[in-house]
Amino acid sequence: MKKILIRLLMAIVVLVVLAVIAAALFLDGAIKRGVETVGPMLTKVEVKLDSVSVSMLSGGGKMKGLFVGNPEGFKTPSAIKVGIATLALQPSSVLSDKVVIKTINVQAPEITFETDLRHNNLSKILANLDEVTGGGTKQPAGEKKATGGKKLQVDDFLISGGKINVSLTTLGGKSLTVPLPEIHLTQLGTGPEGITPAELLKRVLQEVEKSAASASQSAVGDLSKQANELGKQAADAATKSATDAAGKATKSVTDIFKKK
Repeated sequence: MKKILIRLLMAIVVLVVLAVIAAALFLDGAIKRGVETVGPMLTKVEVKLDSVSVSMLSGGGKMKGLFVGNPEGFKTPSAIKVGIATLALQPSSVLSDKVVIKTINVQAPEITFETDLRHNNLSKILANLDEVTGGGTKQPAGEKKATGGKKLQVDDFLISGGKINVSLTTLGGKSLTVPLPEIHLTQLGTGPEGITPAELLKRVLQEVEKSAASASQSAVGDLSKQANELGKQAADAATKSATDAAGKATKSVTDIFKKK
Protein backbone atom coordinates (compact mmCIF):
# COMPACT_ATOMS: atom_id res chain seq x y z
CA MET A 1 0.00 0.00 0.00
CA LYS A 2 2.85 2.32 0.88
CA LYS A 3 4.57 1.68 -2.46
CA ILE A 4 1.34 2.43 -4.30
CA LEU A 5 0.98 5.78 -2.49
CA ILE A 6 4.60 6.68 -3.26
CA ARG A 7 4.15 5.86 -6.94
CA LEU A 8 0.91 7.82 -7.02
CA LEU A 9 2.59 10.80 -5.40
CA MET A 10 5.47 10.61 -7.88
CA ALA A 11 3.00 10.43 -10.76
CA ILE A 12 1.20 13.52 -9.47
CA VAL A 13 4.51 15.42 -9.15
CA VAL A 14 5.46 14.45 -12.71
CA LEU A 15 2.08 15.58 -14.01
CA VAL A 16 2.40 18.90 -12.18
CA VAL A 17 5.88 19.46 -13.61
CA LEU A 18 4.67 18.60 -17.11
CA ALA A 19 1.69 20.92 -16.68
CA VAL A 20 3.97 23.76 -15.60
CA ILE A 21 6.29 23.16 -18.56
CA ALA A 22 3.35 23.03 -20.98
CA ALA A 23 1.85 26.18 -19.49
CA ALA A 24 5.19 27.98 -19.77
CA LEU A 25 5.59 26.94 -23.41
CA PHE A 26 2.04 27.95 -24.19
CA LEU A 27 2.48 31.31 -22.44
CA ASP A 28 5.76 32.03 -24.25
CA GLY A 29 4.17 31.30 -27.62
CA ALA A 30 1.05 33.28 -26.75
CA ILE A 31 3.06 36.37 -25.81
CA LYS A 32 5.14 36.21 -29.00
CA ARG A 33 2.06 35.68 -31.18
CA GLY A 34 0.23 38.45 -29.37
CA VAL A 35 3.05 40.94 -29.86
CA GLU A 36 3.50 40.12 -33.55
CA THR A 37 -0.24 39.96 -34.30
CA VAL A 38 -1.82 42.65 -32.14
CA GLY A 39 1.19 44.99 -32.30
CA PRO A 40 0.85 45.76 -36.03
CA MET A 41 -2.95 46.08 -35.68
CA LEU A 42 -2.50 48.75 -33.02
CA THR A 43 0.44 50.69 -34.44
CA LYS A 44 0.02 50.00 -38.19
CA VAL A 45 3.74 49.30 -38.46
CA GLU A 46 5.78 46.09 -38.54
CA VAL A 47 6.37 44.56 -35.10
CA LYS A 48 8.62 41.55 -34.51
CA LEU A 49 9.85 39.71 -31.43
CA ASP A 50 12.65 37.15 -31.58
CA SER A 51 11.85 35.18 -28.42
CA VAL A 52 10.08 35.11 -25.06
CA SER A 53 10.78 32.94 -22.01
CA VAL A 54 8.65 33.02 -18.86
CA SER A 55 8.97 30.77 -15.79
CA MET A 56 5.61 29.82 -14.31
CA LEU A 57 7.35 28.89 -11.05
CA SER A 58 9.33 32.07 -10.37
CA GLY A 59 7.35 34.48 -12.53
CA GLY A 60 10.57 35.76 -14.08
CA GLY A 61 10.75 36.32 -17.82
CA LYS A 62 12.83 37.74 -20.64
CA MET A 63 12.01 39.09 -24.08
CA LYS A 64 14.64 39.39 -26.79
CA GLY A 65 14.83 41.22 -30.09
CA LEU A 66 11.84 43.56 -30.18
CA PHE A 67 11.61 45.46 -33.46
CA VAL A 68 9.11 48.23 -34.21
CA GLY A 69 9.17 49.53 -37.78
CA ASN A 70 8.41 52.98 -39.12
CA PRO A 71 5.18 54.28 -40.64
CA GLU A 72 4.92 54.67 -44.39
CA GLY A 73 6.77 57.70 -45.70
CA PHE A 74 9.64 57.61 -43.20
CA LYS A 75 13.10 56.62 -44.42
CA THR A 76 14.88 55.14 -41.40
CA PRO A 77 14.60 51.32 -41.01
CA SER A 78 13.10 51.25 -37.51
CA ALA A 79 11.47 53.34 -34.82
CA ILE A 80 12.33 51.21 -31.79
CA LYS A 81 14.75 48.33 -31.23
CA VAL A 82 15.15 46.54 -27.90
CA GLY A 83 17.75 43.85 -27.36
CA ILE A 84 16.58 42.60 -23.96
CA ALA A 85 13.66 43.35 -21.65
CA THR A 86 13.11 41.49 -18.39
CA LEU A 87 9.91 41.14 -16.41
CA ALA A 88 8.61 39.62 -13.18
CA LEU A 89 4.96 38.69 -12.91
CA GLN A 90 2.74 37.11 -10.30
CA PRO A 91 2.33 33.50 -11.56
CA SER A 92 -1.03 32.98 -9.87
CA SER A 93 -2.49 35.92 -11.82
CA VAL A 94 -1.81 34.41 -15.26
CA LEU A 95 -5.11 32.51 -15.24
CA SER A 96 -7.11 35.38 -13.72
CA ASP A 97 -8.84 38.29 -15.48
CA LYS A 98 -5.97 40.64 -14.63
CA VAL A 99 -2.32 39.67 -15.01
CA VAL A 100 -0.19 41.35 -12.35
CA ILE A 101 3.29 42.30 -13.57
CA LYS A 102 5.57 43.42 -10.77
CA THR A 103 8.36 44.85 -12.90
CA ILE A 104 9.26 45.45 -16.53
CA ASN A 105 12.82 46.55 -17.24
CA VAL A 106 13.64 47.62 -20.81
CA GLN A 107 17.41 47.73 -21.16
CA ALA A 108 19.32 49.96 -23.60
CA PRO A 109 16.63 50.50 -26.25
CA GLU A 110 17.58 52.18 -29.53
CA ILE A 111 15.04 54.85 -30.48
CA THR A 112 15.01 56.54 -33.88
CA PHE A 113 13.51 60.01 -33.91
CA GLU A 114 13.00 60.93 -37.58
CA THR A 115 11.64 64.42 -38.16
CA ASP A 116 11.22 67.07 -40.84
CA LEU A 117 10.78 69.73 -38.09
CA ARG A 118 6.97 69.44 -38.45
CA HIS A 119 6.19 65.76 -37.89
CA ASN A 120 8.06 62.79 -36.50
CA ASN A 121 7.78 59.02 -36.78
CA LEU A 122 6.93 58.41 -33.11
CA SER A 123 4.03 60.85 -33.08
CA LYS A 124 2.69 59.17 -36.24
CA ILE A 125 2.74 55.76 -34.53
CA LEU A 126 0.94 57.32 -31.56
CA ALA A 127 -1.66 58.80 -33.91
CA ASN A 128 -2.22 55.35 -35.42
CA LEU A 129 -2.63 53.86 -31.96
CA ASP A 130 -4.97 56.65 -30.91
CA GLU A 131 -7.12 56.02 -33.97
CA VAL A 132 -7.39 52.29 -33.31
CA THR A 133 -8.14 52.67 -29.60
CA GLY A 134 -10.94 55.16 -30.21
CA GLY A 135 -9.16 58.48 -29.80
CA GLY A 136 -9.30 59.34 -33.49
CA THR A 137 -11.71 58.72 -36.32
CA LYS A 138 -14.08 55.77 -36.51
CA GLN A 139 -12.14 52.54 -36.44
CA PRO A 140 -12.74 49.51 -38.65
CA ALA A 141 -14.65 46.68 -37.00
CA GLY A 142 -11.70 44.30 -37.26
CA GLU A 143 -9.45 46.67 -35.34
CA LYS A 144 -11.80 47.00 -32.36
CA LYS A 145 -10.85 43.49 -31.30
CA ALA A 146 -7.22 44.57 -30.92
CA THR A 147 -8.03 46.69 -27.89
CA GLY A 148 -9.66 43.91 -25.88
CA GLY A 149 -8.28 40.83 -24.14
CA LYS A 150 -6.84 40.38 -20.65
CA LYS A 151 -6.33 43.36 -18.39
CA LEU A 152 -2.94 44.16 -16.89
CA GLN A 153 -1.45 45.70 -13.80
CA VAL A 154 2.14 46.93 -14.02
CA ASP A 155 3.61 48.05 -10.73
CA ASP A 156 6.96 49.25 -12.08
CA PHE A 157 8.02 50.00 -15.67
CA LEU A 158 11.61 51.16 -16.24
CA ILE A 159 13.39 52.11 -19.47
CA SER A 160 17.08 52.82 -18.95
CA GLY A 161 20.40 53.09 -20.80
CA GLY A 162 18.76 53.96 -24.10
CA LYS A 163 19.91 56.12 -26.98
CA ILE A 164 18.14 58.21 -29.61
CA ASN A 165 19.25 58.36 -33.23
CA VAL A 166 18.01 61.77 -34.39
CA SER A 167 17.49 61.88 -38.16
CA LEU A 168 16.64 65.17 -39.87
CA THR A 169 15.04 64.46 -43.25
CA THR A 170 15.28 68.10 -44.38
CA LEU A 171 19.06 67.67 -44.29
CA GLY A 172 19.08 64.49 -46.36
CA GLY A 173 18.83 62.17 -43.35
CA LYS A 174 21.82 63.56 -41.44
CA SER A 175 21.83 62.09 -37.94
CA LEU A 176 23.24 62.47 -34.44
CA THR A 177 22.95 60.19 -31.40
CA VAL A 178 21.96 61.47 -27.96
CA PRO A 179 21.13 59.63 -24.70
CA LEU A 180 17.52 58.74 -23.94
CA PRO A 181 16.57 60.01 -20.46
CA GLU A 182 15.45 57.31 -18.04
CA ILE A 183 11.70 56.68 -18.14
CA HIS A 184 10.10 55.34 -14.97
CA LEU A 185 6.37 54.63 -14.70
CA THR A 186 4.66 53.11 -11.66
CA GLN A 187 1.25 51.88 -10.51
CA LEU A 188 -0.24 51.34 -13.95
CA GLY A 189 -3.65 49.65 -13.89
CA THR A 190 -3.75 49.18 -10.13
CA GLY A 191 -7.51 49.78 -9.99
CA PRO A 192 -10.12 47.03 -10.27
CA GLU A 193 -10.43 47.48 -14.05
CA GLY A 194 -6.71 47.25 -14.69
CA ILE A 195 -5.24 48.52 -17.95
CA THR A 196 -5.47 47.01 -21.44
CA PRO A 197 -2.31 46.15 -23.42
CA ALA A 198 -3.25 48.93 -25.87
CA GLU A 199 -3.55 51.48 -23.05
CA LEU A 200 -0.21 50.36 -21.60
CA LEU A 201 1.46 50.64 -25.01
CA LYS A 202 -0.02 54.09 -25.53
CA ARG A 203 1.15 55.33 -22.13
CA VAL A 204 4.68 54.06 -22.67
CA LEU A 205 4.91 55.41 -26.24
CA GLN A 206 3.70 58.82 -25.07
CA GLU A 207 6.55 58.98 -22.57
CA VAL A 208 9.10 57.73 -25.12
CA GLU A 209 7.96 60.27 -27.74
CA LYS A 210 7.99 63.12 -25.22
CA SER A 211 11.45 62.22 -23.90
CA ALA A 212 12.85 61.66 -27.39
CA ALA A 213 11.47 64.96 -28.70
CA SER A 214 12.86 66.87 -25.73
CA ALA A 215 16.28 65.20 -25.85
CA SER A 216 16.46 65.65 -29.64
CA GLN A 217 16.06 69.44 -29.59
CA SER A 218 19.76 70.10 -29.06
CA ALA A 219 20.69 67.49 -31.69
CA VAL A 220 18.37 69.10 -34.25
CA GLY A 221 19.96 72.46 -33.46
CA ASP A 222 23.45 70.99 -33.93
CA LEU A 223 22.44 69.38 -37.22
CA SER A 224 20.98 72.68 -38.47
CA LYS A 225 24.14 74.49 -37.42
CA GLN A 226 26.27 71.95 -39.26
CA ALA A 227 24.09 72.35 -42.35
CA ASN A 228 24.46 76.14 -42.21
CA GLU A 229 28.23 75.83 -41.87
CA LEU A 230 28.39 73.39 -44.78
CA GLY A 231 26.23 75.75 -46.84
CA LYS A 232 28.51 78.67 -46.00
CA GLN A 233 31.58 76.63 -46.86
CA ALA A 234 30.01 75.62 -50.18
CA ALA A 235 29.09 79.24 -50.93
CA ASP A 236 32.59 80.43 -50.02
CA ALA A 237 34.09 77.71 -52.20
CA ALA A 238 31.82 78.68 -55.10
CA THR A 239 32.73 82.37 -54.68
CA LYS A 240 36.44 81.54 -54.53
CA SER A 241 36.11 79.36 -57.61
CA ALA A 242 34.29 82.12 -59.49
CA THR A 243 36.87 84.69 -58.39
CA ASP A 244 39.74 82.45 -59.46
CA ALA A 245 38.08 81.85 -62.82
CA ALA A 246 37.55 85.58 -63.34
CA GLY A 247 41.17 86.24 -62.38
CA LYS A 248 42.40 83.67 -64.87
CA ALA A 249 40.22 85.15 -67.62
CA THR A 250 41.48 88.67 -66.91
CA LYS A 251 45.07 87.44 -66.96
CA SER A 252 44.48 85.69 -70.30
CA VAL A 253 43.06 88.87 -71.86
CA THR A 254 45.96 90.94 -70.48
CA ASP A 255 48.47 88.47 -71.85
CA ILE A 256 46.86 88.72 -75.31
CA PHE A 257 47.20 92.52 -75.37
CA LYS A 258 50.75 92.30 -74.10
CA LYS A 259 51.66 90.05 -77.03
CA LYS A 260 50.26 92.62 -79.46
